[in-house]
Amino acid sequence: MAEVYYVGVDVGTASVRAALVTREGLLKSTAEEPISIWEPQCDHYVQSSTEIWEKCCTVVKKVTQGVKRNQVRGVGFDATCSLVVLDQNLQPVPVTQDGDRQRNVVMWMDHRAAEQAARITNTGHQVLSRVGGVMSPEMQPPKLLWLKENLKESCWNKAAHFFDLPDFLSWKATGCLTRSLCTLVCKWTYCPPEGWDASFWTSIGLEDLLENNFSKIGSATCPPGSPLGDGLTQEAASDLGLKPGTAVGASLIDAHAGGLGVIGADVKGFHLPCEDQPITSRMAMICGTSTCHMAISEQPLFVPGVWGPCLSAMVPGLWLNEGGQSATGRLIDHMVKGHAAYTQLQEQARHRSNIYSYLNSHLSAMANSCSAVDLLGSSLHVWPDFHGNRSPLADPTLKGMVIGLSLSQTLDDLAVLYLATVQALALGTLHILEAMKEAGHDIRTLFLCGGLSKNPLFVQIHANATGLPVVLPDQMEAVLIGAAVLGARASQDYSTIQPVVPSPSIIQLHSFFHQWPLFYQL
Repeated sequence: MAEVYYVGVDVGTASVRAALVTREGLLKSTAEEPISIWEPQCDHYVQSSTEIWEKCCTVVKKVTQGVKRNQVRGVGFDATCSLVVLDQNLQPVPVTQDGDRQRNVVMWMDHRAAEQAARITNTGHQVLSRVGGVMSPEMQPPKLLWLKENLKESCWNKAAHFFDLPDFLSWKATGCLTRSLCTLVCKWTYCPPEGWDASFWTSIGLEDLLENNFSKIGSATCPPGSPLGDGLTQEAASDLGLKPGTAVGASLIDAHAGGLGVIGADVKGFHLPCEDQPITSRMAMICGTSTCHMAISEQPLFVPGVWGPCLSAMVPGLWLNEGGQSATGRLIDHMVKGHAAYTQLQEQARHRSNIYSYLNSHLSAMANSCSAVDLLGSSLHVWPDFHGNRSPLADPTLKGMVIGLSLSQTLDDLAVLYLATVQALALGTLHILEAMKEAGHDIRTLFLCGGLSKNPLFVQIHANATGLPVVLPDQMEAVLIGAAVLGARASQDYSTIQPVVPSPSIIQLHSFFHQWPLFYQL
């Protein structure tokens, strides 16, 4: 019997990736392509949905090269929760002042709508209880309001479809306008089974979205992994190099795909505190440009400053709370690359795989003992909210700071600043954990995935700061695995997402980091 495969496609902040995944959940091949980011003004970040789709097609063709088309049983997409705008002819509509039609995506990290978000928060509407009581500028309602108030003629009046980027990709693949409950519930205030709250949209000045049963933002919804339409259209199949009719699952936000791909790991025999405990004792952390902290519960828990609770937004039948930090990998890059010793670092690290591998070794050499690395940052402190605080303070206006700087700008100083930044981010995670615990969560183990989970120092410092063991999956690309799970579910090879997730053959433990003595606490 010929091997069958599933394709997972992940659109991150700066790149598009794809993976060919076996029935056992093993990565057979991966591919990656960069995507453009434009910053026309401060805090405005935009992309092109046309370019994103083209790069999706490129990476899918790469990973399926040499594989017969009928061996690919299903395709799943995940993406950042960016906002895509199309007109009635399903063509791009510009979201910038210059009117460039190809720049039709307001990125997740775009904070242009901070003032609109504050106004929405001040309404005190009941839907805010499901987003931690505060509307974030990273959600879609304030972005929509900004477009109406600032680009009414060039964008708002021409727009016929507003998509979350994951839903745009599944529509592009299938022609089906049905939205995923993951995107609508988590970023748009949709609440099943009631659906859209018309009074909310009217109260914030977007009553025009009520027209035609909310057709511009989604009239039909379905759970993640549900088969969409008749599968790949002829055009999409040709673009992707796959067979028309190949099953396509309703999409997920990228962080939720990572959570789905890692949180059900079989941990028997590792003597972890979550062993023989409900899956609700675990938190998935998806660590990349930003970090998302995904916790699930059997009953809805309301955590001030943390998004949710959202039913079935990641794991069917369970409620999701999503904490987060708006800049983690991006902040580390910002601190390191902006330092006066960065050029020297590049020279010293030229024979290493990356600059962070060198910095980790440099810190160990400075400490003379790995267990003492933490103490190197005892006189330098970072407040990491350089792009605002997503959780649990939920204040996008907050700024970052560094305390303890001197006139010295050596490579040692750069290494310690890097360490202090990682420590600050780990203490931010502790802050989120404490808020969730106070609201009723019982989290005993952290499950990490994403780019930063490949940095041993980042992982170890999180174990140190939180006092919790940290688990890494054997298949490190958990986000791609999660996306492929959607295709597996849509193919009808599995009756629900649920049995796919906990299978020990899908996710196995690579290692976990025992906590060192705690040197830092809030």
